[in-house]
Parts: sequence; structure tokens; C-alpha cells
Amino acid sequence: MKIQKIEHIGIAVKDLKKSIRFYEEVLGVQCYKMEEVEDQQVTTAFFKIGDTKIELLESTSPEGPIAKFIEKRGEGIHHIAYAVDDLPGALREAESKGLRLIDREPREGAENFRIAFLHPKSTNGVLTELCEKPG
Repeated sequence: MKIQKIEHIGIAVKDLKKSIRFYEEVLGVQCYKMEEVEDQQVTTAFFKIGDTKIELLESTSPEGPIAKFIEKRGEGIHHIAYAVDDLPGALREAESKGLRLIDREPREGAENFRIAFLHPKSTNGVLTELCEKPG
């Protein structure tokens, strides 16, 4: 598997509007896109910093994965996403090397990326997302 770059860092937040204000007013970076991803039960907000993005994630449901993450661990870094050329191939390779997959097949993520997660028990405790740019 060839990692192209860190695509984004996902940060779980309780209050998306408050968090956006921090990034815009304190850090001086503008939110360029907000999007709801229904099947993941989140609303996202994206910021571009150099070649990397920050993705803020607010749960849209008390039963959603982000709500459960915050309840268990508090707000903070939720995952690191790496861009790959061939997501299905990367998943096959990861599994062949003994990594535990959360997603066996790519699924639709924010910004029309195809995404898949590797279980943190296989990745030194860090939820790892592999993503493939559309088109």
C-alpha cells in the first residue's frame, strides 16, 4: 500500500458552531465546507491547512459513533485519514498483513471520497481511515 499523504485529521466535537468559531477566529483558517453524512450520523466541517485538512465531526444522533466516542473519551482527535490510490487493494493488503478491518469494502464518505477504516487494535490505538479521492 502506498500512502500519498495525510488527507485529514478527524476531530470529534460536541458543538460544531463553537468549534468552527475557534478555528476561524483564533487560528485564522476558514471553514470551506460543511456536510452531513447520514450513514455515519455526523455533520462535518472542513478546514484546509497547507496540503492537509482538519475535519470537525459533530454527532447528529446520541447513538452515533461520534457521540459514543465523546461519551467514552471526550472531545479530541478521532482518526487520521491517509490518501491512497487503490482503496480496495489497500484493504486487501492490510488484511493480508493481519490488520483488523472495520470496513471490508469502501463506502461513501464526506466530500465524495470512498473511505474505509482500520480497527485501532491493529494500528497502535489510532483509528485509521484510508480514503480514495473521487474521479
